[in-house]
Amino acid sequence: MNIKRLSSDQPDFSAQLDALLAFEATADDKLEATVAAILEDVKRRGDMALLEYTQRFDRLFVATAAELELPHSELKAAYDGLPEEQRSALKQAADRVTAYHEKQRMESWSYTDEDGTLLGQQVTALDRVGLYVPGGKAAYPSSVLMNALPAKVAGVSELIMVVPTPDGIKNPLVLAAAYLSGVSRVFTIGGAQAVAALAYGTDTVPRVDKVVGPGNAYVASAKRRVFGVVGIDMVAGPSEILVICDGKTAPDWIAMDLFSQAEHDELAQAILLTPDPAFADAVQASAERLLNQMPRKEIIRTALENRGAIITVRDLAEACAISNRIAPEHLEVSVEDPRQWLPDLKHAGAIFMGKYTSESLGDYCAGPNHVLPTSGTARFSSPLGVYDFQKRSSLIQVSATGAKKLGEIASVLAFGEGLQAHAQSAIYRKS
Repeated sequence: MNIKRLSSDQPDFSAQLDALLAFEATADDKLEATVAAILEDVKRRGDMALLEYTQRFDRLFVATAAELELPHSELKAAYDGLPEEQRSALKQAADRVTAYHEKQRMESWSYTDEDGTLLGQQVTALDRVGLYVPGGKAAYPSSVLMNALPAKVAGVSELIMVVPTPDGIKNPLVLAAAYLSGVSRVFTIGGAQAVAALAYGTDTVPRVDKVVGPGNAYVASAKRRVFGVVGIDMVAGPSEILVICDGKTAPDWIAMDLFSQAEHDELAQAILLTPDPAFADAVQASAERLLNQMPRKEIIRTALENRGAIITVRDLAEACAISNRIAPEHLEVSVEDPRQWLPDLKHAGAIFMGKYTSESLGDYCAGPNHVLPTSGTARFSSPLGVYDFQKRSSLIQVSATGAKKLGEIASVLAFGEGLQAHAQSAIYRKS
């Protein structure tokens, strides 16, 4: 397996790193035109369009849109019917995710200044959120937990889940996760048409305030297009992992950590930074030896050869600087004293500290959210969390004394801007 080997002391290292990181989803004009047409059609024809697209793309034939909704009893039956080991794991993961996100909940606050004016912030939850869950061959119950539970903790009163079921095949783990997470309603629809239904509403599918959850290129395009009509979580790119290792973790462990993201798809990115050249060699040898044991070995091979790299650096301080430049989705700091380096690590979706903390634990059950910024957007974005399902309203209650003081300030500034009505509105209350 030909994984790129780079060194930070190479004269053209910066250019090589830029080339490695370069990723721009090529605009597919045909795909974009298809998505635009689907969105407009569902917006215009509602349930009828939804039925036709579901028949065409998912080969799911029902007479009415109402039949696309799953009864709550089916969700409960899926949960009750799970093998005990799966049900227990799902429940433990849900409990940990909930406990973590309860720490994020924002509360309203206010204070009264010296002239008796009350100022503050009222925090309220969104009313209704749409959760997109991939279907078919892909089955991600963990994504149901990670998207639904923060919304429930935030206080969202209604959660609408959409999940495609090609040929009518339903994944019991996904339905069980929906039941466990308190999802309000589930519709067996997918693709751009499902996003359109959530954004615009139909006679059957209620309009939501925000759409969250992963999907294919059609779903990503649809979410991008409906933003502004509704909120969205993010438009995610391929999965990424960056590992900083001091050379004191087992090479097999690090190789498998790189595999854990590379197996997602051929465009995933996995990079190792280490100051130990011998360890870099050992990890490459481990990767070559372990690859044939992986059921998704061809996907892993393609991802690592096209977008992966093993990079030797001068020291861990330089590794941190390079990490900040990359701003990875997942960052493993597999060193003896990982907390020492936290002040130097500014940009990452999630930071996994110490050799026992594999990224995969974060994907399922550690507690923090696994919906993370990709493609360098960790420079300005954060993981999905409770705060994405809450909004803030400013509170202002001016006292009579405050109206005189603030009215003087406001009127001067308003006259300066040429806005006489603004100024007079403030002046009236000065008297």
